[in-house]
Amino acid sequence: MTEGPLRRLLDFDDPAEVALFAPVDDVVMGGRSASRLVAAGKGVAAFEGVVSLENNGGFASVRSASRDWGTAGVHAFVLRVRGDGRRYRFNVRTPGSMSAFRYEAPLEVAAGAWTKVEIPVESLRGKAFGRAVPLVGPPDPARIRQLGFMISDGQAGPFRLEIDWIAAR
Repeated sequence: MTEGPLRRLLDFDDPAEVALFAPVDDVVMGGRSASRLVAAGKGVAAFEGVVSLENNGGFASVRSASRDWGTAGVHAFVLRVRGDGRRYRFNVRTPGSMSAFRYEAPLEVAAGAWTKVEIPVESLRGKAFGRAVPLVGPPDPARIRQLGFMISDGQAGPFRLEIDWIAAR
């Protein structure tokens, strides 16, 4: 892990922070998955729902409202999360991109244990419609306006990822 001070972007102590997030699931393409970000008690949010593979579905995601997170000059995002053993992705968006475009990094956490995960900005890769976007480098941290979580890759069934906080360094 990189050394340096952490600056909390979200700690979910305020219910308005949970309300910043809205689902964007495969229903936009005819699928049947459903997700949401909910308050899970004591300053914890949970990204939860069910992934369905019906009707060529297979993904669920939430993303924050667009705002300036003050991430100019940051080198990494650090998250404290507790997973269920499933594979998730952390993603960010910058203005002016098509709706399906995002920068993402894997977020794999063991089931049941609170874990700090550090995601270097340089490891975020451009994706659109589930595919890598060639010749696109990492995002400019100063332009990041949305944060989000996704589950996909044919993982059908219920899921739950708890998020204690999201910080930047």
